[in-house]
Amino acid sequence: MIELIRTNDLVLISAVEALLAGQGIDVFVADQFASAIEGSLGFLPRRVLVQADDAAPARRLLREAGLSQELSGG
Repeated sequence: MIELIRTNDLVLISAVEALLAGQGIDVFVADQFASAIEGSLGFLPRRVLVQADDAAPARRLLREAGLSQELSGG
């Protein structure tokens, strides 16, 4: 799987999930339950991952949505 975004912003994660799901791209949010370990402090970022075959179309979609600054690795 390829990381698209690493963030603590739950609203951003939700928006990205909705955008990608709308195009039929499956998303996995890693580390979303890490808050139970960290004590719900919110300092461990969550990672939005997609299959390698979906990475290029997903990045293109997020750039078109004005979220290029949020992408891991540009």
